[in-house]
Amino acid sequence: MPTLTIFNSAPAQVVAEAPAVTSRPIPAVLGADLEVPVKGGRLVGYANLDYAASAPCLEPVNAAVAAALPAYSSVHRGAGYASQLTTARYEQARHTVRAFVGARPDDAVIFTRNTTDATNLLAGCLPAGTTTVVFDTEHHASLLPWQQSVRLAPPAFPGAAVRAADEALAGIDGPKLLVVTAASNVTGELWPIAALAHIAHRHGARILVDAAQLVPHRQLNLTALDLDYVAFSGHKLYAPFGAGVLVGRRDWLAEGEPYLKGGGAVRSVGDTTEWHDDPEPRHEAGTPNVLGAIALAAACDALTATGWTALVREEERLIARLRSGLASIEGVRELSLWGDDHPRVGIVSFTVAGYSAREVAEVLSGEYGIGVRDGKFCAHPFVRHLLGAPERRSSDGVSDTGANEGRSGRDHRHAGGCEDGTASAVRASIGIGTTQEHVDRLIEALRDLVAR
Repeated sequence: MPTLTIFNSAPAQVVAEAPAVTSRPIPAVLGADLEVPVKGGRLVGYANLDYAASAPCLEPVNAAVAAALPAYSSVHRGAGYASQLTTARYEQARHTVRAFVGARPDDAVIFTRNTTDATNLLAGCLPAGTTTVVFDTEHHASLLPWQQSVRLAPPAFPGAAVRAADEALAGIDGPKLLVVTAASNVTGELWPIAALAHIAHRHGARILVDAAQLVPHRQLNLTALDLDYVAFSGHKLYAPFGAGVLVGRRDWLAEGEPYLKGGGAVRSVGDTTEWHDDPEPRHEAGTPNVLGAIALAAACDALTATGWTALVREEERLIARLRSGLASIEGVRELSLWGDDHPRVGIVSFTVAGYSAREVAEVLSGEYGIGVRDGKFCAHPFVRHLLGAPERRSSDGVSDTGANEGRSGRDHRHAGGCEDGTASAVRASIGIGTTQEHVDRLIEALRDLVAR
């Protein structure tokens, strides 16, 4: 199998030689035959173009969970056969995830609920006085958990991101952490994480990479990239069973306050409490999400067995077709930070002149059976920047730019879990299970919409 490249500000950089595996057919997803009602009462096959929010379940993942359920039992707590088997499966999942991201042998692998949970866990373990450096292009999960942070403006090009991080880190004394995405959840664009890791380490800082949008689409090798911490979610990796993971260096995690205080995190309880110094049990108190961990590991195994060459080739074919189609429609504008030619994963965000993002999403769903995301994608500062809509505050304190209100003037402030309804866009995202017909249906639906 060929080597994998991850975009850098310099020419593409070789990350790691992929392990030798026998490629298998791309696995199927559950729900591929789902039919949904549309205007007029018809049923049509669902075109799921919302993978970046939550990907459907892979059939091998469903099979792994079904196989584990009959012997499901307690973890790390029982001498019975079922308990021992479940514990073994849980710990094997940890080893599988470690291998999937190319982690160092001594890296901790801590199961969490999702990327946000993993990031907050690390935030609670930072040494006293740590300053975090983070770009305004990040998901809220990377923007919000830090007690002391330096926020950097969206960079005009990849090299500017490296330079801005360099300058910011140089001016900080004490412990410091650089936080950056590997692939934007808004534009899909790949970030120069290898160069940023190098800069961080040159200044004695560490780096946390949000890999939630990268790992469903590209291979990641934490060791080769010299990353300190990586976080990602199962529900974006075709394993929607409520698990995520934080992988990285043990020392900060071993010294940090236990994320949850309870059974499993302690060595002994008496007049004083002795906490585990191993970060894995230290931060996994209570009964863990065993099935979530098994599902996550099964997804890792399925993608690795398929081979990244086939996955990337099909995704690039479909995303090129989608972007070409969008570019041919007058009034449709794709959002991009670094230009049309910059490498990206299967995510495209766009606006449609004369319509609010919510109106577009509702028409696509109600009339064409297409599922997309609308809003600011839990990345409010970045989307405002891309839309050229600087934030203002209304009298009630709610952010309101007034941009992209659409024809109806309706208030969609509460339309999504972390949206305020203004200055929003539409996001189409693809993955395993996306077909050419889904892409073509979206393009034709948008052509019909702008022609009204």
